[in-house]
Amino acid sequence: MVKIEPERNIFTLINTFEVEPTNQQIVANLLEDATEKLIKHLPGFVSASIHQSFDGKYVTNYAQWESEIHFRSMTKNLEMQAHTKEIQALALSTLPVFYHVTYVGEAES
Repeated sequence: MVKIEPERNIFTLINTFEVEPTNQQIVANLLEDATEKLIKHLPGFVSASIHQSFDGKYVTNYAQWESEIHFRSMTKNLEMQAHTKEIQALALSTLPVFYHVTYVGEAES
């Protein structure tokens, strides 16, 4: 199970893709496929979680990397660039933002 912890100093990408509702599942599947076939085998990859909005208009990728250097290295991978172009061709817009975790609150048991 993926753990989100402020102490880990993980480089986090939250990338939101605005899509036509008819393309939401396609984009989510492409992100999952890229993760399974390529990304999860690259150095420094920690995790990825794909989220689909209930209204069908957005797909969000929450991805964690050990460092920004590992993330930047992934973006230079030619196979990854091909996946990115395919996904971006279906998106109306993308909003990639980089983060570090500063707080995690959990329900009391």
